[in-house]
Amino acid sequence: MELCLRTAFTVQCVLGVILSLSGIGFVESLGINYGQVGNDLPPPNKVLQLLKSLTVTKTRIYDTNPDILNAFAGSGVELIVTVENEMLATLMDPQQALQWVTTRIKPYFPATKITGIAVGNEVFTGDDMTLLDNLVPAMVSIQQALTQLGLQQDIQVSTPSSLAVLANSYPPSDGMFVAELTTIMTQLLQFLSTTKSPFWINAYPYFAYKDSPDKISLDYALFNPNSGMMDPHTNMHYDNMLYAQVDAVIYAMARLGFGGIEVRVSETGWPSKGDPNEVGATPQNASIYNRNLLKRQLSGEGTPLRPKMRLEVYVFALFNENMKPGPTSERNYGFYKPDGTMVYNVGLTALSTSTTPSSSISLTSMATKIERTDHYQCLACWISACLVAMAI
Repeated sequence: MELCLRTAFTVQCVLGVILSLSGIGFVESLGINYGQVGNDLPPPNKVLQLLKSLTVTKTRIYDTNPDILNAFAGSGVELIVTVENEMLATLMDPQQALQWVTTRIKPYFPATKITGIAVGNEVFTGDDMTLLDNLVPAMVSIQQALTQLGLQQDIQVSTPSSLAVLANSYPPSDGMFVAELTTIMTQLLQFLSTTKSPFWINAYPYFAYKDSPDKISLDYALFNPNSGMMDPHTNMHYDNMLYAQVDAVIYAMARLGFGGIEVRVSETGWPSKGDPNEVGATPQNASIYNRNLLKRQLSGEGTPLRPKMRLEVYVFALFNENMKPGPTSERNYGFYKPDGTMVYNVGLTALSTSTTPSSSISLTSMATKIERTDHYQCLACWISACLVAMAI
């Protein structure tokens, strides 16, 4: 009797785990960037409804918009906020940083689940080189302010960099930072190592393909099946460019003595429209890139260099933004138009109505849901039968 009861309890525990896995959950390592450079975007409460319908639980904004912070209160959506580049000089001052955190972060936390502060954006490769001297001191001051207010365990501080911080990225094992950035990059990496914060990289295979379409395989850039490339120094095989770019960053950090810092992709995406000279900017390619990336995220895989560490990725972007400067592609990275209709289908299942075009959407396709559910239910039955047989 004791054996039977113990076995029954074991069966219940195992089934509980399996049935929880069979539920249609969210992709824990996937986030979406929520840009606001547009005059026709929906209000924050509607954006939150869209994110929830997608079961997206992570997003990043490019400021500390109080309307967004208020709208997201109680939602459980993890939010990375941003210190604008022009604020870095001011926030070098510890008192100014304390005031900034006290007024921009503390009033909203923890109701609004702020998990990260991006200090500047692509500071290393921007036009204003004076920002370089301000970056790490501003990060230190903000970290001190978080510590003073007891928020340091909940909110990480980092800064997103473009891939242009690398002097070399091919093959990945030859990855190294631009020599002129060595001093400031070492200071940044020391800060990240001390605070156990990630290195954020904005990585776009699209840019590499656009610049060299005759040399770079489109399938390699899009995660499509292809022969890939073998790193001659490590014999690691890469079947997509994004993972090669991430590993190049890891090797570059290791060259400066910081091999243990996690790398997260703070931006990646593919434009659905571009100027005549923007090769590859089409709805088809954008759909393929993001759909294939989503599949990788669903599998929870890492890069060849860190296969057991799930790569966290923030896709750019939620909406097309009609007021962004630059080439046409800059205004066409969104999954959605401002009216809530999809620009293209990335495998999102939409149960649309005429009044709410994106009312019920899930990050996994219905076929994937059914396949996963059937798989786990069969697995549950098999384990149940085995455990019951053990008790007889």
